[in-house]
Amino acid sequence: MWQRKSDKMNNIESPLVHLINNRDSHKINVTNDDTGELLEKINASGQMSTSAHASAKWLGYVSLMVLTLQNATLGISMSYARRREGDMFLSSSAVLSAEVVKLITCLILVFKEEKTYDRWKHSLHKTIILNPIDTLKVCVPSLIYIVQNNLLYVSATHLDVGTYQVTYQLKILTTAFFAVLILHRSLSRIQWSSLLVLIAGVVLVQLAHVEEAKLNHLEQNRLVGLISAVSACFCSGFAGIYFEKILKGSVISVWMRNVQLSLLSIPFGLITCVLSDGEAIREKGFFVGYDGFILFLIALQALGGLIIAMVVKYADNILKGFATSLAIVISCIASIFLFDFVVTGQFAFGAFLVMFSIFMYSYKV
Repeated sequence: MWQRKSDKMNNIESPLVHLINNRDSHKINVTNDDTGELLEKINASGQMSTSAHASAKWLGYVSLMVLTLQNATLGISMSYARRREGDMFLSSSAVLSAEVVKLITCLILVFKEEKTYDRWKHSLHKTIILNPIDTLKVCVPSLIYIVQNNLLYVSATHLDVGTYQVTYQLKILTTAFFAVLILHRSLSRIQWSSLLVLIAGVVLVQLAHVEEAKLNHLEQNRLVGLISAVSACFCSGFAGIYFEKILKGSVISVWMRNVQLSLLSIPFGLITCVLSDGEAIREKGFFVGYDGFILFLIALQALGGLIIAMVVKYADNILKGFATSLAIVISCIASIFLFDFVVTGQFAFGAFLVMFSIFMYSYKV
């Protein structure tokens, strides 16, 4: 009987004992600590999905906070760049340069994921070259993002910083609209009400009479700025939801998707440069007006595209829009000191409504 029990115990332990006894032949150095760690991993395997979910949620919140700061800084930087003295840089060239920076950054991040040059090269070839239909799907948001970024420069030129930031938050409404239309998402009554509050706030801001003392040589057309901002909102809403559907509907990494996005955006950006600023580029050059600050602005714009990709991957696209609304407060405070921005009561109330809509949308019954 004792012999039978021993045989049974040996049979039970045989896989682990076999691994330990044959560690030299397999070149595996297994210790008691290793077996303990192995058993702990086996026991904790049921909790791995929960841990991964918590990590993704944390990344979502972090990316939202970083996106808020980036949006505030970008709005202020774009407005300052269009108002300062000296040779004016070409917005089309800045948009194209940002796409080139984003492409290089994403290629580096993909290389970091693949670890080796051969795997990196194979991954790029497999994803981009061998899947032309999948790559062509990204053409739609590529073109729209180029148009959107150029419209944002026009809007930043013709609107004061605060009004530009508040009006651009209409992209929350367009994003919600396309989310319902394309992703068949449903919004609660409170969420729909928050969008109405958002519209009311933006309208009040647009009707408010605000002034900036430090305009220098800039000539502003408020109507042109408003049309550009609203058009950019529709571009942002559609492209964001379309890209979210592509990103979450495949196993391709977020960085590889951005490689596709930037790679296809560059030809569209070149066409935009030729059509809108071709004569100026021939006369003054592609990099006219570039200096350290413009390079910072380009890097900031490229960073925004990468952060948005993280938000789309780990957070809700509409919540992304609401998080960027927090940039209004930062932008208005900064513009008071940088541009002598005068905040009226109507503007402040409109901005408050936009901020209040954030809490309405985030409220869960």
